[in-house]
Amino acid sequence: MKKNSKTQDNEQTIPEMEINNKYSEKKQVVPENTEKIKKDMDKTKKELEKIKNFILKKYPFTQSISILPPQSIPLFIEEEEVPKQTEKYIQLYVVVPEEKLKQIPQIKQEIVKQLDSLQKILKQKIWVQIKTPVDIWEVCLDSKFELSAAIAMSFPLYDKGFLGALRVAEIHKSLVLQKFEKYVVSYVIGGSLVRGEAVKTSDIDVFVVINDTDVKRMPRLELKERLRSIIYQYIEQAEQLAGVKNKLSPQIYLLTDFWESVKDAHPVIFTFIRDGIPLYDRHTFMPWKALLKMGKLKPSPEAIDMFMSMGDQTVKRAKRMLLDIVVQDIFYGISTPSQALLMLYGLPPTNVKETVKEMKRIFVDKEKMLEKKYYDILEEIMIKYYKGYEHEKIKEVSGKEVDRLLKNVESYTKRLKELRGQIEKRAQEKTIEQIYKDVFELLKSIIKVKAQKAVIEEFEKSFVKSGQFTPQDLRILKDIVKARADFKKGKLNAHTVNEARKNASILINNLIEYNQRCELANNKKE
Repeated sequence: MKKNSKTQDNEQTIPEMEINNKYSEKKQVVPENTEKIKKDMDKTKKELEKIKNFILKKYPFTQSISILPPQSIPLFIEEEEVPKQTEKYIQLYVVVPEEKLKQIPQIKQEIVKQLDSLQKILKQKIWVQIKTPVDIWEVCLDSKFELSAAIAMSFPLYDKGFLGALRVAEIHKSLVLQKFEKYVVSYVIGGSLVRGEAVKTSDIDVFVVINDTDVKRMPRLELKERLRSIIYQYIEQAEQLAGVKNKLSPQIYLLTDFWESVKDAHPVIFTFIRDGIPLYDRHTFMPWKALLKMGKLKPSPEAIDMFMSMGDQTVKRAKRMLLDIVVQDIFYGISTPSQALLMLYGLPPTNVKETVKEMKRIFVDKEKMLEKKYYDILEEIMIKYYKGYEHEKIKEVSGKEVDRLLKNVESYTKRLKELRGQIEKRAQEKTIEQIYKDVFELLKSIIKVKAQKAVIEEFEKSFVKSGQFTPQDLRILKDIVKARADFKKGKLNAHTVNEARKNASILINNLIEYNQRCELANNKKE
């Protein structure tokens, strides 16, 4: 079926659906009749649009309005769904919610009354069928899959999503069966589509049961994976052919595994059997459904024991996960940044005990940069909990403990970010002071004056202008002095400090070489 999301698509699709059998019989029309046929079709379309608008205005809860394919009408007639004389009628198929079931006779009477005036214009009668989703599912449960397929493939005049969802599932089913029908036991839909709640963006739950009992040439799981791959490949193709936004969500089961789940009373499988609707079934799904309805699908004692034990297993698993959060996530969340700051300070990487010890020795006691309450957080997690877990003293933690520890870690890591800034600032200060000290000690040994200003003036006058040092050396000297002053004012950043350090090394090397040349000259004089 062609995509019909746009108006022009609808104009092309109505003739293709062969609403009027008279037109389908005359595919090779003579040119003089072509215009007449086109006018008749335009008129039909226009009047059908009026019917649609009337229904939606009068009954806004309507889920879909469509035209059944003409070739499917004999199927409905054979099942006594439609009177024999309606075979050449336009079949208008309207779906309303199940809660409106009692109103259907009144709704049909109103629509037929509206149609009386239109049918004189159309020169072709219209037969109206009004159904609920449950009526359609009854057709499927009676294994009348040709009828459900005809409904799915009917031409939509209006659709809230129900018809499109059914269509994409029907197309996907056809593609799957065409490829490997002998393996497919049942193709069943479920979820919002079966509940009659599907909209244009709903996911369509599909269950495909594959017969693996007579597979000889390959392992069962290999069969399942191969067929699963093909089934999933058809999803996009089915969605494109249906022209809808609904996404198919297939679940693939091997028949033997499915029976195993039934025996074990798996809740998902029981729900699937109870609520699922077959679009295809080889006398397998319906017996399951009948047995469940009669109460003959009962869980085994082993299944009851298994499900009862799941509660205890869940508690144990939850406790284990809480402990894993503490000894894995929380531990590494607090130890790693602590080790990073120790390395930033200048220490090599530390182990657990060394990290706790050095954080206290350096940042709490020596530098007095970290408050003791933050050290207590570190010690509790790394010694009490982590080491306690290693020595099997801590075997479980409560959710309340985990919440408290997470809150402490958040506070600790926030403080460590501030501490990093303090450490970097102090390191920058030491770097600038050391550079300044090294440069001026060398200059004072050459110039023999102590005041900073006098040293710079003398260096420029007696050494730079005389060519013994370059103007670059003078610029570097002034930059070092400026960097030290800026740092004291809090204006310096890490980049500027690094630049000052690199440039200072050039000046220091030049000063050392000058001193060495002077010493060498003095030695020669002696």
